[in-house]
Amino acid sequence: MQVSEEKLAVTLNSIGDAVIATDAEARVTLMNPLAEKLTGWTQTEAAGRPVDDIFRIVNKETRLPSTIPVRATLAHGTIQGLANHTVLIARNDGECDIADSCAPIRDRDGQVIGAVLVFRDVTGEYAVQQALSDQQFYTRSLIESNIDALMTTDPSGIITDVNQQMVALTGCTRDELIGAPFKSYFTDPERAEAAIKQALNEKKITNYELTARARDGKETVVSYNATTFFDRNGRLQGVFAAARDITERIILDKVLQDNNAELESAKFMAEKANLAKSIFLSNMSHELRTPLNAILGFTQLLEAGSPPPTSAQVVRLQQINKAGWYLLELINEILDLALIESGRLSLSREPVSLNDILHECHGMIESQAQQRSIKLIFPQFDIPYFVSADRTRVKQVLTNLLTNAIKYNRIRGTVEVKCTSTPDRVRVSIRDSGAGLAPEKLVQLFQPFNRLGQENGSEEGTGIGLVVAKQLVELMTGTIGVKSTVGVGSEFWIELIRDVTPQLVARNIIPTKFLLQAQGTAAMRTLLYVEDNPANLMLVEQIIAEQPHVHILSARDGKRGIALARAHLPDVILMDINLPGISGIEAMNILRNDPATKHIPVIALSANAILLDIEKGLEAGFFRYITKPIKINEFLKALDDALKFSDVAH
Repeated sequence: MQVSEEKLAVTLNSIGDAVIATDAEARVTLMNPLAEKLTGWTQTEAAGRPVDDIFRIVNKETRLPSTIPVRATLAHGTIQGLANHTVLIARNDGECDIADSCAPIRDRDGQVIGAVLVFRDVTGEYAVQQALSDQQFYTRSLIESNIDALMTTDPSGIITDVNQQMVALTGCTRDELIGAPFKSYFTDPERAEAAIKQALNEKKITNYELTARARDGKETVVSYNATTFFDRNGRLQGVFAAARDITERIILDKVLQDNNAELESAKFMAEKANLAKSIFLSNMSHELRTPLNAILGFTQLLEAGSPPPTSAQVVRLQQINKAGWYLLELINEILDLALIESGRLSLSREPVSLNDILHECHGMIESQAQQRSIKLIFPQFDIPYFVSADRTRVKQVLTNLLTNAIKYNRIRGTVEVKCTSTPDRVRVSIRDSGAGLAPEKLVQLFQPFNRLGQENGSEEGTGIGLVVAKQLVELMTGTIGVKSTVGVGSEFWIELIRDVTPQLVARNIIPTKFLLQAQGTAAMRTLLYVEDNPANLMLVEQIIAEQPHVHILSARDGKRGIALARAHLPDVILMDINLPGISGIEAMNILRNDPATKHIPVIALSANAILLDIEKGLEAGFFRYITKPIKINEFLKALDDALKFSDVAH
């Protein structure tokens, strides 16, 4: 008997389950080490105690005490299994999930003399099962929450699983769909079957259009997207497919197509209108500038004439000049505004020296300031300031702001200009000591033709200059602003992008006398002027009459001009653009293609002053492009340059 008990103890100690044996009264008689570990009781402590004291179990979900199967086994002599989700409460209140069973112990006569409770810790197994269950639930939730109809098929196209969206799309139950051919639920079964085959061949398919047909006959256009899927060993399992209802998208696409067609039509009409507007503006500019050229040109000649005009004549001439240049300013600003609004204004971005521009602006407005005893305070630059902008347009904006600062200032007031910079931008501010603007007027400041109540004042103005300035600054990726205090004055400022690689910019030095600088001791030079307007022709003839070494020839149309150029080979040709017969550009091209005249510099002298016209003329090959009304000094400077070029060309 001793040997048998020893063998039993060795056996119980070597097995992987916990074991508790009891007698017929359900008192503990034996525990193996694993049972001691799980319950927290030693065999010595537990021996003779009711098994209920040692083996305390509760239901995992309800936490209510569970019945220990020992007593049922003793009563019935049968094997009893533990209920699922059972938790063992150890002596130290530790817990573990357990599972297994209880069997009777019989004597040699078959009588039940005890029970053996065999159990094991299944906490880890339960955790894995729970995780797997959670993952399956999560995966299914993702599939069911998708807005697309989802399905899987085997490689032969038989449906193996679907979500509720597929049920709704087809009107069939999940059980009806699983095991049925995928192609059976589409208006074109062959195309649907081809989609499965394409997915199998190419591993995936995207935006494949099909039309699903439900049990009740309803048809739905869907976008079919699919990919193949495999098991863990890389064996092909089938196709995972998604079908999205694109009915609304098709309707929307049709609406967008119709809208795009309307937009294209509207865009075409707008571009056509803009082109017509540009042509009208170009023609109107030409028609206005042509008489202005004669008015201002002859006025300049009279002012510089010999004998000089009387004091009364000087006053009258000054009024003509003032009115003429004001009219020209109005024409220019209207053209600029129209070009900006039509999106046809082009800018030439380059590194621009603010030092040089402000120096030039100072010279331009100095006499205007002196007339009103306005003190000008310009910065003494210690460092150069360069911005990335269009030089001409920056000068135009600053001149406008400076002119306004003088015009709307008080007598013997001040205008102060400052330059400040950050690593990225440069600010030019112009502060005046004028009357200032109330907040309600500041709001209206950049509105076209709004002079803020100055219409009846003594100062002339168009109400366009600030609007053009603002739009020009913004086109150059800059900003413009103002702050003003009534009774103190206003401060306008612009900010432009700083150029961190300054380049030297040569200043344009304009002759101050109506004399050609290139004539010197040179021989008599010949100038051919092709112009159909008698007043413009007379103006240039009288300007040239003051130049003792220049002889002028004239022609009233392009063909006559070409003939005179070939016959006399002049040193320089002045060419109007709008000529009867052939245009000035056509005439110049003919001269360029003639070996005898191709070296002669041709200067355009035209009333076509829109920037696009100027660019077109320079691209065509004109040596210079001068717009009417002409400034005599600028005209003579261009003529000087052309004569110097002619010397080199010969």
